[in-house]
Amino acid sequence: MKMGFYPKLAWDGIRKNKRLYLPYILTCVGMVMMCYIVFFLTVSPVMDTLPGGNAIRTMLDLGGQVLVFFAALFLFYTNSFLMRRRKKEFGLYNILGMGKWSIGKILFWESVLIAAIALISGIFAGVLLSKLFELGLVNLMNGSVSYDFSISTAGMGRTAMIFGVIFALLFLNGLRQVSLSNPIALLRSENTGEKPPKANWLLGLAGLAILGAAYYLAVTIEDPLTAILVFFVAVAMVIAATYLLFITGSVALCRLLQKNEAYYYKPNHFVSISSMAYRMKRNGAGLASICILLTMVLVMLSSTAALYVGKEASLKSRYHREITLDVILENTAQTTPDTLSPFREKVGKIANQGGAELANVYDYRSVAISGAFENGVFNDFSNEQFVNANPTNLFLIPIEDYNQVMGQSVTLAENEVLVFPFRTDYSYGTFQISGGPEYTVKGITGDWIGHGDGIISITPTLYVFVPELRSAAEALDPDRIAIRWSYGFDLNVESPQQISIYRALKAVDWTAENPNGGFFKISVDSQAANRADFYGLYGGLFYLGIILSIVFLAAAVLIIYYKQISEGYEDQGRFGIMQKVGMTQKDIRKSINSQMLTVFFLPLVTAGLHLCFAFPLVRKLLLLFNLTNTGILIATTAVCFILFGVFYALVYKLTSNAYFSIVSGAKED
Repeated sequence: MKMGFYPKLAWDGIRKNKRLYLPYILTCVGMVMMCYIVFFLTVSPVMDTLPGGNAIRTMLDLGGQVLVFFAALFLFYTNSFLMRRRKKEFGLYNILGMGKWSIGKILFWESVLIAAIALISGIFAGVLLSKLFELGLVNLMNGSVSYDFSISTAGMGRTAMIFGVIFALLFLNGLRQVSLSNPIALLRSENTGEKPPKANWLLGLAGLAILGAAYYLAVTIEDPLTAILVFFVAVAMVIAATYLLFITGSVALCRLLQKNEAYYYKPNHFVSISSMAYRMKRNGAGLASICILLTMVLVMLSSTAALYVGKEASLKSRYHREITLDVILENTAQTTPDTLSPFREKVGKIANQGGAELANVYDYRSVAISGAFENGVFNDFSNEQFVNANPTNLFLIPIEDYNQVMGQSVTLAENEVLVFPFRTDYSYGTFQISGGPEYTVKGITGDWIGHGDGIISITPTLYVFVPELRSAAEALDPDRIAIRWSYGFDLNVESPQQISIYRALKAVDWTAENPNGGFFKISVDSQAANRADFYGLYGGLFYLGIILSIVFLAAAVLIIYYKQISEGYEDQGRFGIMQKVGMTQKDIRKSINSQMLTVFFLPLVTAGLHLCFAFPLVRKLLLLFNLTNTGILIATTAVCFILFGVFYALVYKLTSNAYFSIVSGAKED
């Protein structure tokens, strides 16, 4: 046998089945290209010049791992369509005398050819487009554009190694399927029907119960900390429920439509419903996969877009003033005006030297501690009975400072407090620190400008405004508390001057500036100085969301395409028979539209339903990223869903045309 026999046979198989192989090869090329681009961006020197470049690198590195994992799963999934189509051809080879070892050689050369095309073309396309993606990221981050062209040899090697392993595993999986099948089974693999799943109503009820439980978790979780823990559990439950409902739902739907004689026994419904019933389980699994991919894209893109659009508002919610100082003092005795006035004077002097004046000043003292809170009683974890209580950050603040900062005139009796719960609820009429006096809650305030500390914490925070700070804090363990003085202000200068003043404040030896002595530590923060990190984190997340959305959408489109093509070949014979007994091209088109409209838009509708119930959970998770503007999230979610609805309709039109060309022509390419 000639040396090139098997490679030629493999190439002929690919060429003759180009309608199936071309989209698969293009997908492989696209996956390789996207992985190289992500790997290239993670090591690109341009990252060093971007604001928040380290945060972007971290996001892209994480995204690269997700992309590789998804690429492996998806290529195995799509490869199964190819194997199902080719098994008939391999069975014919086997009956004509070709052994399975020889068929394995054909599979080997097919894998080698596809891998070579994918790796060479994908890396080449990645190198060509890497600069375009880099420029897109630079523009997104408002960075300085560099037109230097570079190639990442490390990225090329990493991409080639990863996809080399994936293609090797695909070959072994195909070899396993062929070796375990007999020739007759291979010949009939394409025409083998499916038995409806047993106890499908039971499975459907289980799916409804799981989905209902996931929805309940999503809409009832109150605090972001619990939302983090529940999110992945809810996602797994939604995925499992979606597959159960689509698989059993397709069975139930087909049976109900077949029982409806007025609907079923019509030319445009009879063939479509009987065709769906023929492949009920696989049809449902494919629709469920499309639904999950669409849901992932909608959730990911809408949330990252909301973060990016609201990044400036998130920055200002974290830092309410352009510059803030937090001074940690040794004891509450150091919170007197005599102790704090040197700090104020030094800050004002440095600001004046920088050509700026202080405005919108806030100035307040607090005692901070983390502990447990239950039934209106706070404990600092020293008491074992509170170990299982709700973890809470507590800030005690004198009411006079609250009035000064908020411009209020609230008065409190000795046994009264005012409460501001952040990311939690407070429904108790009293407040007490374990071992201390009980206070009556005079009211719940709706705002407190100093809750920036609560924003960066995943633990709920309780701000309690007390008549007098020292007496209120006496019941707390002095070794566990942080006595703080917070000083924030705006400056009437631009960001570069703000950063200069911020750096000057950080460079001060505050110990020498404190004539009263005593232990203390000071931290200085600046909106302008932290803007780069905020933009880097949110921009990186948004860019990663765009990249992964492109990949997931391409996967959804390919699943839809293969679903239509494989079903078209399976239905080709049935439509051929119907044409012989009088079915026209117009009737075929009506039957196709009936089948498509019956089930094709179910994934989009279900994805929209998942998105609606996921919204409360996503909103709470985004609170951890300082996104408090729910309107932005609603707007980005609505825009994303409308755009994907239009996109999905276009995909429906294109793939239904491919299906029509197969079944109406009654011949294979």
